[in-house]
Order: sequence, then C-alpha cells, then structure tokens
Amino acid sequence: MPETPATPVPAAPVFPPGRYGHRRAHRRRRPWVSALLAVALLAVLGAVSYRLYRQYGDPNYDAQVITYTEITDSQLVLDFRVTVPAGGSATCVLRARSKDGAEVAREEVRVAAEPGQRHVTARHRLATTARPILGEVLRCRPAG
Repeated sequence: MPETPATPVPAAPVFPPGRYGHRRAHRRRRPWVSALLAVALLAVLGAVSYRLYRQYGDPNYDAQVITYTEITDSQLVLDFRVTVPAGGSATCVLRARSKDGAEVAREEVRVAAEPGQRHVTARHRLATTARPILGEVLRCRPAG
C-alpha cells in the first residue's frame, strides 16, 4: 500500500480571493459611550427612586383607622389617627369600598397637629355612591 504524504495544516483557513467578500476591519472600542449610558441609567433610577419615596415612603406620615361608623347607603364617617412631625400637617387620601370591593368614595383631607403635638385624631364624613362596608386611609403625605 502506498503511503499518502501528510500535508501541513495552515494556521488560518485560506479562502479563494474575491469569493467570500471582505473581512471586517477591527472596530475601535469607545468606552466613553458605555460610561455615558451607565451615568444616564443611574440618573433615571435615582429620579424614579426619589419620586417614589416622596409619594409612598415618608415614615413621618403614618395613618391608622380607628373606626368607621354611621354607615348608610350614601355615607360613612371615618375616624383616623395620623402621625406627623411636631406641629405639622398632612394631606390624607380616604376611601370607602362596597361589599363587592368597588370604590364608592375617595377624598383628600388635610389634617393639622397642634403646636408641639405629633398625633392628630380626625373625623371625616365621606359621601358615597353606594352602600359602603369599609373605610380606609390609603396614604398621608406632607400638606402642600
């Protein structure tokens, strides 16, 4: 049996000229574009975080429902307590819901503490569009 001569394997494949197009030139990297995008992303995330904290996360404004009474087909009286900074005021969103869970009333109410006091007890009458079974304070935030 005759032996076949071994042919050396080239380091890189050799393509016939003009058959497969041109090889792309190595593109220069632009690290400043990545850095600029990262800074923009951090700025957007910071702005969103600040807005959400102002809207939902201020621990100085805390509300608790004490009771809801005088329930009729057109009203509900809500008693609630709000913790505010000493002598401060708050705007609270109150809501009443019906038996099926639908919202039948919503109002914003401003409450203010006496000078030096941190707690405000308030009573508010909510006019409803149907018979409510539940009254609640959704949130309180600085008045303004």
